[in-house]
Amino acid sequence: MSIGNVSDFEPGQILRALEAHHVRYVVIGAIAAVAAGAPILTTDLDVTPARSHENLERLALALRDLDAKLRSASAPEGVPFPIEAEMLSSAESWTLTTRAGDLDLMFLPAGTQGYDDLRRGASRERIAGVTVTVAALADVIRSKEAANREKDSMQLPILRRTLEQTRERGHEQPGLER
Repeated sequence: MSIGNVSDFEPGQILRALEAHHVRYVVIGAIAAVAAGAPILTTDLDVTPARSHENLERLALALRDLDAKLRSASAPEGVPFPIEAEMLSSAESWTLTTRAGDLDLMFLPAGTQGYDDLRRGASRERIAGVTVTVAALADVIRSKEAANREKDSMQLPILRRTLEQTRERGHEQPGLER
């Protein structure tokens, strides 16, 4: 569900806030697929943060800087909530809207064991002018297969072909093997 206007989506601004607060996270989802060369579009940023208390404290600071609110179809401007480490640790995922666009926090994406699992195959890539840790395309595919959502099913053929082309060119990243 995307509430914000596509023209309002500025992933670089979100990533800069996360980096400024030294949040440990891995970019996942469609943005990670785009970073791997997949020709798909998205209007939100998905990340898997580390769950340590210290990291959640840093994440809360970044979210406050971004004016994060809960995303809701009934409240397009978002719903305020207490942005505290304890609150963030109370759920497996958060769908947020920020002044820079939509942000989804997924602590345990489908088909994965979370941050440490995704970090193993990840690489450092530049997204919107910011160098960040990005999940391997094979891990994005694994998660989208496990999620089994209609929108993911439509993207999977494109993602698989992109992975195949990457392997054919010999540009395999660590962790691209299943």
